[in-house]
Amino acid sequence: MNSIVNSFRREARRLAADPWDLAMVTWVPLLGVALLWWIFSAGLPRHLAVGVVDEDHSSLSRQLVRMLDATPGVQITQQFSNTAEAERALRNIEVYAVVTIPREFARTVKEGRATQVTLLHNAQMGTHSGLLQRDVRAAVGTLSAGIEMAARNKRGEAARAVRVSMEPIHTQMVALFNVSSNYEQFLGAALIPALLHILAMTAGAWTVGRELRDRTLGEWLGARPFLHTAGALMGKLALPWATLTLVGLLALVGITWGRGWHPPGNLAWVAGALALLMAVSLAAGGALAALTRSLRTALSGAGFFAAPAFAFSGVAFPLSGMPASARAWAEAMPFTHYIRLQIEQLQMGAPLGTSVSTMVALLIATGVLWLLGSLGLHLAAGHPETWGGR
Repeated sequence: MNSIVNSFRREARRLAADPWDLAMVTWVPLLGVALLWWIFSAGLPRHLAVGVVDEDHSSLSRQLVRMLDATPGVQITQQFSNTAEAERALRNIEVYAVVTIPREFARTVKEGRATQVTLLHNAQMGTHSGLLQRDVRAAVGTLSAGIEMAARNKRGEAARAVRVSMEPIHTQMVALFNVSSNYEQFLGAALIPALLHILAMTAGAWTVGRELRDRTLGEWLGARPFLHTAGALMGKLALPWATLTLVGLLALVGITWGRGWHPPGNLAWVAGALALLMAVSLAAGGALAALTRSLRTALSGAGFFAAPAFAFSGVAFPLSGMPASARAWAEAMPFTHYIRLQIEQLQMGAPLGTSVSTMVALLIATGVLWLLGSLGLHLAAGHPETWGGR
């Protein structure tokens, strides 16, 4: 117990003497979390810039433009005289899509023949493209259905019979979770712990690796038993764990209760898992530094493991669509398991029993990495000639 307390006090004095090291585990994570929250605070992307090439200039084409502009995700910002101008604007990302209304658009419709409205969209921007396709399809479909219903009513068909004949089979789509497709709840809530995971692993590598680089490992550990080394490592990582966990908990409460979102699952369970994610991240960074005995290698390893964790987590790209090797790598990452638990509780309201295995796995991983780091430091303490490496 003395080794834990003494190491904690030593780390606290070191952080107090170095404002930049203190910033890395206090206000820098807080600023990063605030920035992510601000980016996704709108919840849903709205008023995406769209251009129009109206080659018909009829009352019907102007009505379609007004309907497009009235949809929540579309804002008609430019009217182009030809397709070449529209393509230049698309390439310069002045607009995210262009709607082309052909000549004789209104006349063709009045004659009862089919016509076509073309949407040119930048599919490289998947989110923008998907939202714009949905809204443009809805606007064009609404106008088309209105024209057809009006024509049939004029021919004497009853309104109810028209609706049935136009769509004899209905598709009922029921959104079970995140009904409003809120990106703050879906993406922002996932990116915040991913950022903290990177910072925690980096902090663990820096905190331990700095002792090796500065050749102060003997002052910190001395020639003591293994249990003393294990306690000293725990005490050293306790302060960054406390500060990063506090930032994570503030972000969790802020993005849920603070935004009027009351998740269907257990928020306290997610908070506990977040604390364990910070612990396993710090322990992993510390173990990298202890085993490699190189601050530079440890920091590089922390970036290699933690930075792509979100990409492999299954949030942006489904795990089932990954190759077997990529999925195996994803399952080895602690963030993959944490974010699964977070989604289960914050979005799906799953029973706690489904998340127990994740909590146990994170706890075991923390213990194993802490022991590996302690073993590496215990061995390094007996070889001072290996200290001082960058």
